[in-house]
Order: sequence, then structure tokens, then C-alpha cells
Amino acid sequence: MKYKTINYVLLLPVLIGILTSCNPSPNNTKESVFAEAPLFDADNLKHVEQEMVSPPALPKHEQVSERDPIVVEVTLFVEEKEMEIAPGVKTWALTFNGTVPGPLIVVHQNDYVELTLINAATNTMVHNIDFHAATGAMGGGDISNVAPGQQVTFRFKATKAGVFVYHCAPGGIMVPLHVVSGMNGAIMVLPRDGLKDELGNPVHYDKAFYIAEQDFYIPKDENGNYKAYDSPAEGFPDLITSMKTLLPTHLLFNGKMNALTGNNALKAKVGEKVLFITSQANRDTRIHLIGGHADLVWMGGSFNDAPATNYESWSVVGGSAVAALYQFRQPGTYTYLNHNLIEAILFGAMAQLEVEGDWNDDLMKLIKEPEAIP
Repeated sequence: MKYKTINYVLLLPVLIGILTSCNPSPNNTKESVFAEAPLFDADNLKHVEQEMVSPPALPKHEQVSERDPIVVEVTLFVEEKEMEIAPGVKTWALTFNGTVPGPLIVVHQNDYVELTLINAATNTMVHNIDFHAATGAMGGGDISNVAPGQQVTFRFKATKAGVFVYHCAPGGIMVPLHVVSGMNGAIMVLPRDGLKDELGNPVHYDKAFYIAEQDFYIPKDENGNYKAYDSPAEGFPDLITSMKTLLPTHLLFNGKMNALTGNNALKAKVGEKVLFITSQANRDTRIHLIGGHADLVWMGGSFNDAPATNYESWSVVGGSAVAALYQFRQPGTYTYLNHNLIEAILFGAMAQLEVEGDWNDDLMKLIKEPEAIP
């Protein structure tokens, strides 16, 4: 009886094709980015008002949506206010809802955001809002210009899942002036079925924090002292000169020196999975968690891509936000910082987390206390 020989080299690609078709990678399970978003009658969808909260907190939200898309109503108030960003250093901050950064907005993919922007009569300047998550009209900037004493309402569909920056963009030199004066924030657009790990399995976070790095360019006088002004516009000529150096005087997390350190440190527990959303509206930065890692990091902020795993540091390019998740495994004090260490330590771009729980000797153990060299 004769047997035909099998060329296993030629057969190998066929076998691989069969196996991969049965077990597709997470990146191959999504629709093309060019697929049209499903259509809904947005004028007749259910409306839900989202209550804004100050960073680093997030508004109440569901991680997984089992409902049809809704219209999420969001109200942002423009507030021009003098803020002390470091001891003895004051600036006129241009803010959404009085904080730097503005509050984080949370919706699900294919939900609609109905944004009302209110510019109080007590303000002095025209403002608007550009959502990097929106499509068309300069992210809404072209249709949302409001003078003091005016308000505007517009709606956009959150077609892309991820984390995105929003900021004021009134045009020309006023765009960077408003952004470096603190007028920026972020929106998180979750996939309707929630976040997935690198294998495509559902992943749930126990806590989430929004941390924004803000670059300030505070003008100085001829003696090197920081200047103060009676109004935002009064300081703009000096601020333009300071901005042109491209050298920040301060790089702060959440708008103020020590906003997230010491008594203001964030809190977590061993075993908790914590989602960190970090934005930078103007400059590139690089983030690191001292004593931990990013178990998962959605590079560029895109939730429709499989997350990278086990990163020690990760980039947040100017004009973007990035989400990273870490499960804490040891108690103690952790530092979350810009890993240009000069910018972190000397300029202020750092936060702390106090983590409670039991120590695990298997992960780290002190063998011998420091002692004199024999």
C-alpha cells in the first residue's frame, strides 16, 4: 500500500489560519474605523443630566451600558478667577466650572452629549469649547462662541471610544492663552460593553482618578518676581512674551502645587484596580507610577484598540489624554509623576497615592536593615 507524503511546511500556514480564525485577536474583533455609526433619532432619545464634580473625582457613571444610547446633558460654567497656584504665585485662571482642569465628562460610545456653555456677565472675555471627541465645526468651537452674559447649547455624538481633551479655542493667539490659563478638561467615552483587557476579556475598575498636567507661564518683573494683574486681559501682553520662551514656570497636576500630595494624596487599597486618566492640553509629557506599573495602558487614549501591557512609563502627547489601569499589590505611598524628574520635582508635576493593605513578602522583602560597613 502506498502513502502520499505530506509537506508539513506547506501545511503549516493553513493550520495557523484555521487556529487564528477560531481565536481572533482582540484587535480583529472590531468593526472598521470607517464603518458608519448607527443612526438614532437623537431628538427623541431619553435625556439624563450628568452632575459635574471637581477633579480628580469622576461623575457617577456605569462602566457597562445595557441600554440604548441617551442624550447626556452637561452644563459648564465659564469662570475667570484669580488663583494662587503656588505660595505667593497668583494668576488669572480661565476655567470651566472653577477648576483647573475642568471636570471630566463620562458617556458611552454612540451616546450624545448636549452641552450648555454659560459665560457669566461678570466675565470679561469671549469663550467657547472644542471637544476632541466631537466631529465637525472645529469640535464645536465654531458654533459655541459666547460673550459675557450669553449661553449656548449644542449636541454632538460620541462616535469614538476613548479619552479625549476639551478646551477653549476662541481663535488666533487666544487659543494658547486660554489653554495655558487652565481652560481645558477631558471626556471619557466608554465602549458600551465596557473596557477590555489585552485578551479581550472584560475588565472592571474599582476606582478612577482624573489627573491633568497644566503648564503655566507666569510673567516675572525685572527683579525676577512673579507679577500679578487686576484682570486677565491686563496680563496678556506679558503672558504672550512668557509663552514665547516655551519654558513653563510651573508644571502642576490639577492646577496647584501639592494639589494631589500630602494631605491631598489619593487613596486606594491593595487589590483594587485603579484607572488613571491623564491629560495634557498643550505639551508632551511622560507618566510613571513609582513602585508600580501600568498593567494596561490604552495608548493614545483609544479604547477600541487592545491595551498595551506592563508599561513602566507611558506618553501623553500634547492635546490628548491617556487611560492606564493598575492593580495595587503592595501597601505604602506611591508617586505618580511626569518622569522628566526635573519637571516633576522642581516644577511640581507629581501626585501621591496612599495605599492600604497587608505587605506581601513574596513581592519584596527587606533582608537586612541598613548598617555600618564592616
